[in-house]
Amino acid sequence: MAELNHWLTTESSVLYLLVTLLGLLVGSFLNVVIHRLPLMLQRDWQRECAELNGQTPAEAPPFNLCTPRSRCPHCRHQLGALDNIPVLSWLWLRGQCRYCQASVARRYPLVELASAALAALALWRFGASPQLLAALLFSWTLLCMTLIDIDHLLLPDDLTLPLLWLGLLLNINGLFVSLQSAVLGAAFGYGILWSLYWLFKLATGKEGMGYGDFKLLAAIGAWFGWQALLPVLLLASFTGAALGIGLMASRKLGEDRVLPFGPALALAGWLYLIWGKQLTGFYWSMAL
Repeated sequence: MAELNHWLTTESSVLYLLVTLLGLLVGSFLNVVIHRLPLMLQRDWQRECAELNGQTPAEAPPFNLCTPRSRCPHCRHQLGALDNIPVLSWLWLRGQCRYCQASVARRYPLVELASAALAALALWRFGASPQLLAALLFSWTLLCMTLIDIDHLLLPDDLTLPLLWLGLLLNINGLFVSLQSAVLGAAFGYGILWSLYWLFKLATGKEGMGYGDFKLLAAIGAWFGWQALLPVLLLASFTGAALGIGLMASRKLGEDRVLPFGPALALAGWLYLIWGKQLTGFYWSMAL
């Protein structure tokens, strides 16, 4: 094992290739999660509502992250292994379904490429270390949550809560910060946005964000400690405002369109993962 670790560390080009390929494969799976998880939650909610109303839910075929097999959304033809090779299948088929020639969204290869890029950047930052494995899970989960929030204005508990608990568990031995700092980060992260939510609601009668945002910031605090909260919130506010202004200027964001805060939080949390010390130093230099 020691010889393998030494080889992986010295043969950096090989390691980058392996991690990038892993990122492409994980990106293909993330596309499935992004599409199916909200549908799975919707089915669960509908079944629970039917049971509360005293109704017997209709029998439905199994639907989860593994079943049924992937199909073309247009012709419903089941896709084979050659149709699901990350990026390459989309390029080879020129962005079309092999069976009905309908267009296949560019999002699929873009998510796979983004997943690979995040993996390569995590390797550049942490090298071959236990922190790398944690950083990969953190990055891929944030990517998944970002796209679900953009599509559905939803940050599922199935993603935010495991991320929160995993951050606390990883910091038992101080992988990123001390356990005390992680616990305080989780508590303060949730509490800060919860307080802002109620202040805004009492002042305007409207909801400015969702509970998923509270849990996401709590998860970021659990990973990087209470010290990360203010830099992350500041960066998320700037990126969210810049995105909103850009969308309004291009007339892609109307008055009836809600801009989710989750993607801005996720981006800020990921930037802190990679450049946390620099961001903290810059924040305190500006504050002082």
